[in-house]
Amino acid sequence: MRRKPLARFLALAGFAMALASCQMFTPPDVQESGFQPSSKPITVDNVAANSKLAEMAKAQHPRILATYGGEYSDPKLERMVAKVVGSLTVVSANPSQTYRITILNSPNVNAFALPGGYLYITRGLLALANDSAELAAVIAHEMGHVTANHGLQRQQLEAEEGFATKVVSDVLGDSPTAKAALIRGKLRLAQFSRNQELEADGIGIKSIGEAGFDPFAAGRFLQSMSAYTDFRSISGATDASLDFLATHPNTPQRIDLAQRHARQFGAPGVGTRDRDAFLAGIDGLLYGDTPEEGYVRGETFLHPGLGVSFSVPDGFIIDNSAAAVTATGPGDIAIRFDGVSIDKSRSLTDYIRSGWVAGLDESSVRQETINGNDAATAHASAEGWQFDIAVIRAGGQVYRLLTAAPSASASLGAVARSVSGSFRILSAAEKAALKPLHIRVVTVRPGQTMGSLAAQMVGVDRKLDLFRVLNAMSPGAAVSAGDKVKIITDK
Repeated sequence: MRRKPLARFLALAGFAMALASCQMFTPPDVQESGFQPSSKPITVDNVAANSKLAEMAKAQHPRILATYGGEYSDPKLERMVAKVVGSLTVVSANPSQTYRITILNSPNVNAFALPGGYLYITRGLLALANDSAELAAVIAHEMGHVTANHGLQRQQLEAEEGFATKVVSDVLGDSPTAKAALIRGKLRLAQFSRNQELEADGIGIKSIGEAGFDPFAAGRFLQSMSAYTDFRSISGATDASLDFLATHPNTPQRIDLAQRHARQFGAPGVGTRDRDAFLAGIDGLLYGDTPEEGYVRGETFLHPGLGVSFSVPDGFIIDNSAAAVTATGPGDIAIRFDGVSIDKSRSLTDYIRSGWVAGLDESSVRQETINGNDAATAHASAEGWQFDIAVIRAGGQVYRLLTAAPSASASLGAVARSVSGSFRILSAAEKAALKPLHIRVVTVRPGQTMGSLAAQMVGVDRKLDLFRVLNAMSPGAAVSAGDKVKIITDK
């Protein structure tokens, strides 16, 4: 039997937002002409003028906060970001336009805009940037989407393509002609989105150059994004669908085009980077998971608030989010951990049999004890997958560990027993010792190297590689006494 994608069983429920950008690639024959801002941008002020799109954007704001962990509050950081935004607003095509920028409390690296002047930037992106000019490039790009009315334009085109799709389907059914017409419609929408990204690049680079920032910062940050993506593809990361590259194309052609835009202001070195002010602003920035979501330390998940922990086998990568903890490993094996509320008087075996497990093997349900905690286990199978279920009651809460593997896999049992067997209650001392990670800016002392600085980092894997990514340093680069660099520490 052909099995359905595991994401159907393990993925978190998400929501679709009509952001201005969506494609991950850029055509090789990029044209620089025709990038002009709208003379009538949608702004926050237009809400009073009955702008339905701006009203929709305003309504989306609470949902965005919920998806990205809420707003990140740090007055020092906010002042630094506000200063950059202020510099860009003065030189924008519409200096009277009102923007509302929100720093999101998410480790994902992302920035986006909604009609109505709503701009969003994650703390994960701030951790990756290295100077004010790079931050300005990201914000100016998103401001460009608002200025050019991309949200409205995309909504209109999506409506047109949606109507055309319905007509083609109704008239031609599933014929080859119908399929070709639908493909052409999707390509038109993809091309439109790529052109929007490039238009926003052009507007943004023009803005940062006119504001006195280094216009080459846009290309530099795109290169940092590429390095970040390469690092993450090996190490694993937070939900990739919430990251910048899920909504923004990042290709060598785009970087080349950004540099060509920048050269209109002069040779590399023109403009200010304002690196010291930026680093001072992000010094102490929360990095990675929040205490409320628990911490991933290597192959172990620890939650000080809940007071529980479990580990995954070697080769598995843990991905932590507010709704659940998932992990993936060799052989398409995946694990999901979450909590549920059930009545204290209800048995765990009865809960497993209550209908939430598809394909449950009733004869496999067992009452057990795991590290002193009341538990129940069972097996199930559905649509090409086999599952091991462990439900554990600890500290007045019930937790679920679901391990899934392809039906042909012989590793499910060993992995599931290893994970469920590692579940335990944290001691008071262990909970007290757990601290969040932060970005710290340090000054390089004589004799220090990238290796010795990276070795100071705690709570992260592949320290040297991550140090290079965070500080935009190539493998052949070196640090010098007096340089300021970012490290990750729990101090």
